[in-house]
Amino acid sequence: KTGGSGDPSPVTAYGVYMGMKGACKSIFGLDSLQGKKVMVQGVGKVGRALIDYLLAEDAEVMVSDLYKHQLESVSDRPVKVVGLQDIWEQDFDIYAPCALGATLNHGTIPLLKCAIIAGGANNQLEDEDKDARLLKERGIAYVPDFLINGGGITNVYFEQQGMYNRETVMDHTAGIYDKAIEVLKNANRYNITTHESAVASAMSRIDQISQAKLKSK
Repeated sequence: KTGGSGDPSPVTAYGVYMGMKGACKSIFGLDSLQGKKVMVQGVGKVGRALIDYLLAEDAEVMVSDLYKHQLESVSDRPVKVVGLQDIWEQDFDIYAPCALGATLNHGTIPLLKCAIIAGGANNQLEDEDKDARLLKERGIAYVPDFLINGGGITNVYFEQQGMYNRETVMDHTAGIYDKAIEVLKNANRYNITTHESAVASAMSRIDQISQAKLKSK
């Protein structure tokens, strides 16, 4: 039997949260989000779950969304609402894009006033190579989207294997913390973008799995 876990959004949000903490550990030396200013762009299911994790750690949360009803869904939380076009005028520690893709581009990256980008949206970079280099040049630590939002895929994998266990899924998703640290560390060590570092790390893991399968035959 497969499926049955319900909405995977909370798992995705947990992975983003752990990746964000890993990035903070790399950049600030501590993984605590207490007092950190976080801009969450997009307050759908993933964004709302992420906000709850952030508030539980006493982070200062700003939110923005294209849709009024989404903003109303977090009106009971102590967050500051910011207009979409006003995001780039704000000072914050972490930018968390959780809805629209391509919000990071040649027009917005020069305006960013943050140290870390860690969010759940897909295709955050308009141009993966050029924009990753722009972020590197600006000294902004970008945790690649396909790494940090992997919690949802982990959730689906365990469903499809017919061995779903929420605690196991959350434990695997927590590994995004260490993966984020590794990707940022290798990007710095080899003077490459974090996107290149994440791709290299993923290819290495695929190769290790392939080698293990060959040996087991």
